[in-house]
Amino acid sequence: MNYSVKIDKKWQKRWEEQSLYKFNKDRIAKKLYCLPMFSYPSADKLHIGHWFNYGLMDVWSRLKWMQGYEVFQPMGFDAFGLPAENYAIKTGIHPRLSTMQNIDFMRKQLKAMGLICDWDYELSTCSKEYYRFTQLLFLKLYEAGLAYQKEAPVNWCPSCQTVLANEQVTEGSCERCQSTVTKKNLRQWFFKTTAYQAELVDCLKELDWPNETKRIQTHWIGRSEGVYVKFSVPKLQQELTVFTTRVDTLYGVTFLAMAPEHPLVAQLALPEYQEQVKQYVEAAKEQSERERMAGALGDKTGIFTGSYAEHPLTKEQLPIYITNYVLLGYGTGIVMGVPGHDQRDALFAKQYKLPIKKVVGENGEQEREVLINSAEFNGLQPKEAKQHIAQELAQRQLGGPGTEYRLRDWLVSRQRYWGTPIPIIYCPACGAVPVPEDELPVVLPDDVSFTPDGESPLKKCQTFMSVNCPKCNASATREADTLDTFVDSAWYFLRYPDNKNNSEPFDQKLINEMLPVDMYVGGREHAAMHFLYARFITKALRDLGYLNFGEPFRSLIHQGVILGTDGQKMSKSKGNTVSPDQYVEKYGADVFRMALMFGFAFREGGAWDEGFVRSITRFVGRMEQLFCELPGQTSSETIVNQKLDALRHRVIQKVTQMIERFQFNNAIAQLMELCTALGNYKAAGANFNKPFYRELLADFVRLLAPLAPHLAEELWSTLEHENSVFKEQWPNYDPKKLELSEIEWALQINGVVRQKLLLDSSIANKEDVEQVVLASEKVKPYLAGKQVLKVIVVPKKLVNIVLK
Repeated sequence: MNYSVKIDKKWQKRWEEQSLYKFNKDRIAKKLYCLPMFSYPSADKLHIGHWFNYGLMDVWSRLKWMQGYEVFQPMGFDAFGLPAENYAIKTGIHPRLSTMQNIDFMRKQLKAMGLICDWDYELSTCSKEYYRFTQLLFLKLYEAGLAYQKEAPVNWCPSCQTVLANEQVTEGSCERCQSTVTKKNLRQWFFKTTAYQAELVDCLKELDWPNETKRIQTHWIGRSEGVYVKFSVPKLQQELTVFTTRVDTLYGVTFLAMAPEHPLVAQLALPEYQEQVKQYVEAAKEQSERERMAGALGDKTGIFTGSYAEHPLTKEQLPIYITNYVLLGYGTGIVMGVPGHDQRDALFAKQYKLPIKKVVGENGEQEREVLINSAEFNGLQPKEAKQHIAQELAQRQLGGPGTEYRLRDWLVSRQRYWGTPIPIIYCPACGAVPVPEDELPVVLPDDVSFTPDGESPLKKCQTFMSVNCPKCNASATREADTLDTFVDSAWYFLRYPDNKNNSEPFDQKLINEMLPVDMYVGGREHAAMHFLYARFITKALRDLGYLNFGEPFRSLIHQGVILGTDGQKMSKSKGNTVSPDQYVEKYGADVFRMALMFGFAFREGGAWDEGFVRSITRFVGRMEQLFCELPGQTSSETIVNQKLDALRHRVIQKVTQMIERFQFNNAIAQLMELCTALGNYKAAGANFNKPFYRELLADFVRLLAPLAPHLAEELWSTLEHENSVFKEQWPNYDPKKLELSEIEWALQINGVVRQKLLLDSSIANKEDVEQVVLASEKVKPYLAGKQVLKVIVVPKKLVNIVLK
């Protein structure tokens, strides 16, 4: 036998003919929902990262299959989005055509992997059958008040020509094209993620997720416990509320700083300051959040409004400034300036010649921080002072304890073409009217000019835009924006098990039995986006009565990133991309799959090296030799090699553990060790026990099956088995056989290894080992005429006899 692509195709054809991997809903009690994050068909081929994700996830799923679970591992395509649209703009090929062509090609590549996948459950987010229910989801959230529209300053990418959610902005840049993001005031659609902000944090502790991912979500949601403080503006009969986590520094406040977008700015600017304030506010709109936060020391860091607020406890008059380093989206959009204990405030105060007060100092006697210059609170430690000052404010009805979150509602409007149309109609008389459910889907038209110009492309398609109002039948217009593609992927895992249901998104009974997903594999870069959005949608659908669970993914694993041979992220511009197809065509899917497993820790990834393929090719060659020309039995007795039998059971134990933990490189190392031992046993010939050897080979193939399914099937057939190896049970190990009845010790004479000694494993203490070794016939020749000075015993490893 010579493993090749022909063997892959042979077994893939047979699996399909036998419907081997069809999901059996009658065994739903044993279901195991294993889900790799679906792919984006914006390029025409799978890259090496897809292989690393899907091929290695499949190993875990196959182990579970052989352990008796009814594995459900579906596959689909996240098919809407900017990459396909930008490709269409560049080439002139319609995104629907290019996307469907890419899906056809990628499906073939995925099938060539030999995944344990039932393709009857495939889905594509750009199909009308799918986005009809994405639109229905939008309408259900709208009915529940969880989808709403408002005018707001939003993140605008000048390159992509569309609005971005906060989660899609990384350090002030578009996470897709890295262009600097600016601000625009637009009327947009939002999902009310803030309705679940507390639960989104609290439920993280229940999840079997990477700690780093939970930390990122916790930080992004940004829960802060603090105190609300009310500052009055008597002349304008206004009240300004500030949120602070350092109410102990309240007596150190010398000014208030307000975000330029705050709705009270116009009222607070006195007539003689209005023009300057207006110019400052307009200038701030042109800055990104990153520029505003980083540029706190620029020429335009603030502008005085002319108004003063009254300190709630001292009644001191505090100037109110509009500043570019305060953001409306954090806290209340107003902060108290405490230059004595905040570096940013101190720099601002120095620039504008504002007072700086120290209100926390060190107690010389006790060497600890206490309040100073803080009236009756002097001498209290900051933690204690926070409680007392908060109580004082509450008693005077000037504030009190509270909680703020950094999380903002999810902005879902996009001014691009290739996405799910938002099912809303605007009527001059009735306002915003939902499209009736029986008129869904609102079909995305094909005849659209989608070159980006800052306007939604659908606006230019009159046949799409012109419609009658569902309420009064008057002439009306459709919503021209499309949904953020993260909305499509925020519920796809709910559609997979019931993907052919034409009357509803999913059958509730079925989905509540199938979900949550038991094991989800996806990139850690989605920690504050897809994973967060999916959690929000799941909780919302639970509260709307569709689901009986509130978390979508029980367990989550992040795969690492495979880099180019230069150690850099792969990209065409760098010329360091690696195509998996060349290796699959030359060596077969299993060799490439095992090369990825052997070369990298799954959670880490690393730089690609072709040497991994060569190492696995040699391993496959040694493996194949185990099954060729078996010698006849050389003993009339059925002698079992105890050492080899113990190794077999240890490898079963280790391979099981390693695959369970996604430590595939270690699993292959264990099989390599067993392969070498089997080869040595076969080559030695002495006391060769043919039935015992065939039994070992059978276990070897079972262990190999998840790692190299096609090769395992071929080797299983050489052992004259008619059924698939995947109809076999996963081998079990016997804990009693993990310990050898005899242990090999190294014999050293004056520190030099001279012999290998087999001693009964029951010999444990130093005295017994010394007695047995010195009496051994193998040792006596070394002792003749010599004086034994001492015997050094390293338990279960070596004995060193020191001679004079």
